[in-house]
Amino acid sequence: MKKTLVLLTFNEIDGLRSLWDSVPVSAVDEVFAVDPGSKDGTLEFFRDKGVRVILQEKRGRGEAFRIAAREASGEALCFFSPDGNEDPADIPRLLGKIEEGYDLAIASRFLPGSRNDEAESALPLRALANRGFTLAAGMLFGGRVSDTINGFRAIRRDRFLDLAPDAEGFAIEFQISIRAMKRKLRIVEIPTIEGDRIGGESTAYSIPTGLKVLRVLLREAWIGGRFGTAGR
Repeated sequence: MKKTLVLLTFNEIDGLRSLWDSVPVSAVDEVFAVDPGSKDGTLEFFRDKGVRVILQEKRGRGEAFRIAAREASGEALCFFSPDGNEDPADIPRLLGKIEEGYDLAIASRFLPGSRNDEAESALPLRALANRGFTLAAGMLFGGRVSDTINGFRAIRRDRFLDLAPDAEGFAIEFQISIRAMKRKLRIVEIPTIEGDRIGGESTAYSIPTGLKVLRVLLREAWIGGRFGTAGR
């Protein structure tokens, strides 16, 4: 099975410099980056490393996912953001699950042995919101997933195209999880240790992202419900 590693970046030069030597590029058949136009040296870094960059004209994580799926030649895709939150060592583990026959493999921050980056916070609002949306999705669509929202994941390319996710921003991961549940696809999770961000600034702003995720939940329930199929 041919494997593609997709690097999702926007001004992540600090993370790239820190993590690059740990990214298992040799474990995949293809690697490229999708970037909306970084200005901090990220694009020059990729050029020096010989990594192909696809510049996205329309910004947003959802669009980056769709571009990657269209451009990739691999049968299995792994999406990785080199910002410090995601552990490069999990890339072969996720892709290995696809090779085992699973359709979607998610790095979960909420399984035993996992860690999310709010673990030491007195009021982990983002983690609580993630758990709440995951619980609602499981109740509505019958899935057994602990982390429906984490974007660190691998998926069969044909399944991605079949699911046809059209959500914008960081809600696309949630939509993929829901539509995979609806289609009764084979979903597996691995525990992951979410590290702290290395430089740069997160663009996953809590309230706007939460509203997008909520709209996806309501829309997916409306167009198919628990027993429906993914709408387009």
